[in-house]
Amino acid sequence: MHFNYILIDALWDKQIGYENMPSLIHYAQSKGVDVFLWYNSNGYWNDAPQGPRGRMDTSVARQKEMQWMKDLGVKGIKIDFFGGDKQETMKLYEDILTDANRYGLMVIFHGTTIPRGWQRMYPNHVSSEAVLASENLIFNQHYADTEASCTTILPFTRNVVAAMDFGGVVFNKRFSKYPEKSGNIRRTTDALELATSVLYESPIQNIAIAPNNLSEQPQYVLDFLTKVPTIWDETRYIAGTPNKDVAIARRNGQTWYVAVTNGENINKKMTLSLPMLTGQKVTLYYDLKDRTIGMKEVEISKKGEINLNLLNEGGAVIVSKE
Repeated sequence: MHFNYILIDALWDKQIGYENMPSLIHYAQSKGVDVFLWYNSNGYWNDAPQGPRGRMDTSVARQKEMQWMKDLGVKGIKIDFFGGDKQETMKLYEDILTDANRYGLMVIFHGTTIPRGWQRMYPNHVSSEAVLASENLIFNQHYADTEASCTTILPFTRNVVAAMDFGGVVFNKRFSKYPEKSGNIRRTTDALELATSVLYESPIQNIAIAPNNLSEQPQYVLDFLTKVPTIWDETRYIAGTPNKDVAIARRNGQTWYVAVTNGENINKKMTLSLPMLTGQKVTLYYDLKDRTIGMKEVEISKKGEINLNLLNEGGAVIVSKE
């Protein structure tokens, strides 16, 4: 897929082992993939059992660990389980960012407060979770049932504040690595999932694509995911009402991406006004009747409008020509 990074998640210290990490990281780098490592933030306020623990809560331990990562060529860290907004915790955030910057490490925070200006203060702060993210779709069917509705709320609330590490684009019909056997049921269409790669803004997108998707999805869907930007030069509100639907346009260079989602359990027709694309031919990714993704070339009218047919809890993406 030509993705730049992979996250090695919680418990790698036990399930893989520190002694095996150099060879694993070297293997990833040999494939052109750089590595992020997960860490527990720790401290006496935090009894979350997942490891590595005790590596990020004090300056001496943190800098020793970061030097180890720098020597191996690790590019970033995802640090989880912070204990609220008290002063000591807020200081820990900034101490981690300061030390990580010294060792050339990018930082993503999870289990975290909403970021307040860190993207401007620290060049290595990439993103923060600070949202009921995609892992909750696995934990509880209720969250899976309300996923489409959330796509119409988060762009207007959490994601306008700062980058949001949601972890979208789930194509399995059930939220499991064994979707034919178990897992909560996904209600959304594949086109809605594709739209979240544009709708949710984060300079590094942790996409929840699974190995089986590489053979199940058409090549044009995989091609889209290899090319979709993660940073944007311009963002425009196009249409939408929280809890109903949303259309957001983002521009990277000369190319526009328009993400559309239907948050309701009804089929819907939408007419979008896209004056910046008036009269242009664009590529449309849209809902097929079987809830998979179709692709076709369409033309924006001379009025700068396009008509869309969205399935219930469905979506679409419009991409302009370069």
